[in-house]
Amino acid sequence: MRNSFIRSITSKLKSKTAVYAGMVLLLAVAFFAGISAGSANITARDMLFTIVSIFPWAGTEAQVDPLLAHIILEIRLPRVLLAVFVGASLAVAGAAFQGLLRNPLADPYTLGASSGSAVGAVAVIYFGLSLPMLGMLTLPVVSISAGFLTLILVLAFARMVQRSLAVETIILTGIIFSSFLGAVISLFIALSGDELRQLIYWLLGSVGMRGWNHVYIIIPFFAAGFLLLLIHWRELNAFVFGEQSAHHLGINVGRKKVMILFAASLLTGAAVAVSGTIGFVGLVIPHFVRILWGADHKHLIPLSAMAGGAFLVFADIISRTIIAPGELPIGVITAIIGAPVFGLILISKNRGKLA
Repeated sequence: MRNSFIRSITSKLKSKTAVYAGMVLLLAVAFFAGISAGSANITARDMLFTIVSIFPWAGTEAQVDPLLAHIILEIRLPRVLLAVFVGASLAVAGAAFQGLLRNPLADPYTLGASSGSAVGAVAVIYFGLSLPMLGMLTLPVVSISAGFLTLILVLAFARMVQRSLAVETIILTGIIFSSFLGAVISLFIALSGDELRQLIYWLLGSVGMRGWNHVYIIIPFFAAGFLLLLIHWRELNAFVFGEQSAHHLGINVGRKKVMILFAASLLTGAAVAVSGTIGFVGLVIPHFVRILWGADHKHLIPLSAMAGGAFLVFADIISRTIIAPGELPIGVITAIIGAPVFGLILISKNRGKLA
């Protein structure tokens, strides 16, 4: 009996280690592929020596080509890092929304958070806003605030419709708000002049031509949102079984729900602010990770972050190489890949239930 128990524990540890090792390897492959892919031929050696040369103690300056160093350090490295953080943010936010609302269709877009963040960002771009004391942080702060305010309004309206806040009511309310906010964005586009191209390009989603400033902007928001959700993994596990069950387990449902929604809005708003609207990452990636690992948010959150980051890097590689020297918006690539994959996941799940 004891030996059987030990074997069971060992088997679980091995499987957990294998899943994390596989995700880390996938992220590493995506990272190196993202830096090497493009018109300039960059080898693994060039990449390694250039990145190491950043550190003053490395002593590799003479072995680094200045042109390659500029391409790697100023163009491709920040682009890849931005894709990693944006993909991770959207995937983790999607996992949180799905766990909290117990619905596989819940994500930052269906609940209106992304549309709200987009309206805030579009308003900043259209009016050229720069709030005192914020400077370049105006865009992410306004975007995050607008996303969170949208979620509060969605929940308030859903409560007016049905006091029990049924999941279906929340999702339908989110779709209503998303449609309305989409019309507001269309209004900005119709009224814009010189800003039109910038608005359209931003709305289609991209991590290109952003630079280190955008990486520095998203990192603190990602860290705060990720840690908040990771701290609340037990509450997310409890919410999967319903709010009533969570309440019986001693969880302050109202307070924890607001905390989780705030953290997910933080991630969504920051991602939208630096990259525009990129769909299907928060919808598909959590499903993929659940199939791979399960619904335990203690592991679902970090694994979704790694898988989401790797997915968006690969999508970005496709977007900038498929019609080179031109470039497709990354949101187009994620939709083309994500929609059929999500459809296949739903079909396989329904067949499993029927079987």
